[in-house]
Amino acid sequence: MQIVEVNTPQLRTAFLEVNALLYAEDLNYIRPLDKDVEEVFDTQKNKAFRFGEAIRWILLDEQGQKIGRIAAFVNSRYRTKGDQYPVGGIGFFDCIDDHQAAHLLFDTAKAWLQERGMEGMDGPINFGERDRWWGLIVEGFQPPLYCMNYNKPYYRKLFEQYGFTPFFEQICFGLDPTKEINQKLLDRHAHIKKDPAYRAIHINKNQLEKFAKDFTYIYNKAWAGHGGLKEMREEVAIALFKRMKPVMDEKIVWFTYYQEEPIGFFVNIPDLNQWFKFLNGKFDWWHKLKFLYIKYTRPNPRFTGIIFGVIPAFQGKGVDAFMINEAKFVIQALKRYNYYELQWIGDFNPKMLNVAQGLGDTYPTRKLITWRYSFDRSRPAEKHPIL
Repeated sequence: MQIVEVNTPQLRTAFLEVNALLYAEDLNYIRPLDKDVEEVFDTQKNKAFRFGEAIRWILLDEQGQKIGRIAAFVNSRYRTKGDQYPVGGIGFFDCIDDHQAAHLLFDTAKAWLQERGMEGMDGPINFGERDRWWGLIVEGFQPPLYCMNYNKPYYRKLFEQYGFTPFFEQICFGLDPTKEINQKLLDRHAHIKKDPAYRAIHINKNQLEKFAKDFTYIYNKAWAGHGGLKEMREEVAIALFKRMKPVMDEKIVWFTYYQEEPIGFFVNIPDLNQWFKFLNGKFDWWHKLKFLYIKYTRPNPRFTGIIFGVIPAFQGKGVDAFMINEAKFVIQALKRYNYYELQWIGDFNPKMLNVAQGLGDTYPTRKLITWRYSFDRSRPAEKHPIL
């Protein structure tokens, strides 16, 4: 077997092809858009390169056939509270069901990380934000959500055989949005509704910059500093909202205000993979036209929860119930959606797990694991601390 560093346009294409080749016969597989993967490794587009570096390899067998791939990352801003040593990351791991092949990929990434002073590695993770390419599927092998990792069941064995241990579990939840939420949330909603200082509204695409600034305010109060998440700048949020605009449904992105102060958001998007699955990973001008045609001719009854947050001063007061129920009235009236799935919530975040489980008849749809490997084998890798 031969490890080859990806450093030419041809090898970049080969890196993308490994994933497609290994899942060619898997009916649940949806090929990620090539551009979304490539942007992770683009120094001009991925701001994580300001704080680190990334590399990737493909694995060839004796006949020169592509049988695996892996990427490795170092990021000075990737820290979890309680970490006692510097940790790097691996991602975009794919491999045939062969522990020797997997070990060669892991060893290659480990050696590169050690050269840069790392003493452990987490994976699969992203070189960037946690909202994409994070975690290994271990339960719920169904078609993936947009920018969610998908893998074969045997991958878990490959990680465990090498010596990785679970750092944290990531749970996704499903819900039928046509049904009523539970009575406890209805009661909490009614209590908040009596106070006219509270207001919940869905966004308006003509005011994206205003809502992006409100998003930044809430995010930095509710999320920054948790699990190594850094503060978000307004210009980053504005650019994010503008990128989302073509696929955004105004009626499923919600904000809550108290005396006009933004205090909570409930951000959802249509399940984009229900459209992207017809594009085979491509998104050039022709496929953009094809996407628009598919989008307007194929109703998409599924939507996905991206992020939910309430600033600390208003947590535990029923704001979550108020915002969710106000959104429910509008979303149910659309009669457009019949399936809702919340993106993963870490087992280190019991508050958000309680919110998800308290919505009504929610049920786990899939579980992922982020693994950790300590290079000093006498030092056990600890679990992610509870928030």
